[in-house]
Amino acid sequence: MNIAVSGSTEGVPMRSQVQWIVRWENELQLADHIELSEFFRKSYGPTGAFNAQPFEGGRSWAGARPELRIIGYDNRGVAAHLGLLRRCIKVDEVDLLVAELGLYAVRPDLEGLGISHSLRVMYPVLQQLDVPFGFGTVRPALEKHLTRLVGRQKLATLTPGVRVRSTRPDVYLNVPPTRIEEVILVVFPISRAISEWPTGTFIDRNGPEL
Repeated sequence: MNIAVSGSTEGVPMRSQVQWIVRWENELQLADHIELSEFFRKSYGPTGAFNAQPFEGGRSWAGARPELRIIGYDNRGVAAHLGLLRRCIKVDEVDLLVAELGLYAVRPDLEGLGISHSLRVMYPVLQQLDVPFGFGTVRPALEKHLTRLVGRQKLATLTPGVRVRSTRPDVYLNVPPTRIEEVILVVFPISRAISEWPTGTFIDRNGPEL
């Protein structure tokens, strides 16, 4: 789950000033992609220049392209973003339909717009799509942050030490086309209980990370 997190706590606007909008990918115009591209560069840039590179040239996605987005707007433009992509993954040998959540970011000048707020907007959409689970992965360094935002509120279950194989978003002649990472698995029960999630510890994403 590509995530950019702001550490700022100063000059926070009221949460009610942010308007959340659901947008299907085909509804986005060129101007929307350019605006989102700039938003992602500014949001991911503080976490490392390399993390901002995928969003050059008006590109508003990093790996896999989302099919649906939750976008928060305020009077300065894009304030926050969360993407969704339905896909089939393999948990050990079990095929499973999930809605992968990713491309989460909050504009660096904001605080208090945690992923839990955008998920409250996304949940009715996930229920309408009739997917059994929401799915994401995060790096171990973000475990405390995600535990605070979704784990303690019981929106999701976090499982460390899971290995995930993903396709690289681009082809490189000097590296393999896939990579395996040890990550924290984030599962959001939607139409099925969390107890029905397979118990395997190796996940094949069968595509690039969202």
